[in-house]
Amino acid sequence: MTTPHEKYLRDFSRLLAAGRRLPNAQAPARPAPRARAGAPTALILAPHPDDECLMGVLPRRLQRESGWRVIAVAVTLGSRLDRRCARRAEMAAACARLGWEFLCAADRPLHEIVRDARPGLIVLPHRRDANATHRAVHRRALAALRRAGLKPGAVAAESEYWSTLEDPNALVEADLAVAGDLLAALTCHAGEVARNPYHALWPCWLADGARRGAELVGGQGAAAGGASWASLYRLSRWDGRALARVSGPGRIAPVDADVAALLAP
Repeated sequence: MTTPHEKYLRDFSRLLAAGRRLPNAQAPARPAPRARAGAPTALILAPHPDDECLMGVLPRRLQRESGWRVIAVAVTLGSRLDRRCARRAEMAAACARLGWEFLCAADRPLHEIVRDARPGLIVLPHRRDANATHRAVHRRALAALRRAGLKPGAVAAESEYWSTLEDPNALVEADLAVAGDLLAALTCHAGEVARNPYHALWPCWLADGARRGAELVGGQGAAAGGASWASLYRLSRWDGRALARVSGPGRIAPVDADVAALLAP
C-alpha cells in the first residue's frame, strides 16, 4: 500500500522528470518591462553565462515593479574555449527574453562598464562561493568598483549558488511570474542544461532559500511565512573602497511589498 508520503515523493519525482523536458525559450512570452526614464540601474556581474538568471530574483523584481534598468555582464564565458561563442549567444538570448541589456567583459574592461553604468545596485557572487571562478569574480568586481571611482552609497547584493551564504540579511520572494520568467530564460542556456539539467531543480533551490531565509534572515525561531520561492542575498553598501554590510535586522521583501524599499538606508 502506497502511503500519502510516498505518493508525494513519487509525484515530485515525476514533476522533476517533466522539468527536464522543458523546451528552450528563445523568444519573449510576454512584453519585456521597459525601464522608466531616469530609473536606477541594477548591474549583474555574472561569473558565467546562466548566473545572471540564477542571481536574478532581486533585479527582476526591481525591473518589473519599479522600472529599473538591468544590465547583465558576462564577466567570463567559461573555461571551455569550444563553448564560448555558444555561451555568449545563449546569454544574449536569455537577456533578450528578460528585456535586460547584455554586455561582455571580454569586449570592454569591467571598470569601464561599471563607470558608465553608474549602478544603484551591483549583484555579484559572494566571496566564499564554492567555485573558483565565482570567488575570482567577487575579487575582480571589487577591484573594478575601485577603479571606476564608484561613489559611496551604491548597494551590493552578494548572491549564493554553489555554497550558501553564512550570513544573509535579505530574503526576496519570487512569485510565479518572476520565477517563471527566470526559469524560461535559464532554458536559453541550452548547452549547459543539456549537460546538467539544473533548470529542473532550480525551483527546489528557491524553495530551500525560502526555508533557510525564514530563520537566517527573519531570526531563529521565526515563523516560516508563506513564501514558496525566495532568493537570499547579503546586502552591503559601497563606501568608496570596500563593502560595508548593512546594519540592523534582516530585510524581507514579500511578493506584495515594495522591493525597492529593501535597498533603503
